[in-house]
Amino acid sequence: MMNISIKPAAVDYLKAHTTNQTHLFLALDDGSSKYSQLGGTCAIGNKFQIVESPVADADYAITLDTDSDLSLTTGEEEEMYLGHGLVLDFQQASLVLRDDSGILDGAVNISQPVVLTAEMQAAMGDKIC
Repeated sequence: MMNISIKPAAVDYLKAHTTNQTHLFLALDDGSSKYSQLGGTCAIGNKFQIVESPVADADYAITLDTDSDLSLTTGEEEEMYLGHGLVLDFQQASLVLRDDSGILDGAVNISQPVVLTAEMQAAMGDKIC
């Protein structure tokens, strides 16, 4: 099991900006995740998001052991980018994700699940890495 320290400022921010803290997923937001609303950034593994979903997702079933009352899970694809000493904090008006190697993402977004339609995928076209 992976551990993540969610600092009190980040807990407060998440509770204020989400309506359902039951299913929060730490997901990539670089074009490689099914929850990513961006076209591929061609820099896989450097952008993350907290996805707030009304339902669980089997692809995001890896529990991150937290030191808060929030429940946070992640997926196998994301796990390879998350190192030892994982911390989620709220600093300078942004959610910041870091581990012992340094800052992984200085501006983690909160998002709702969006299913990409065929038209959306076609519109992104070659913007996907």
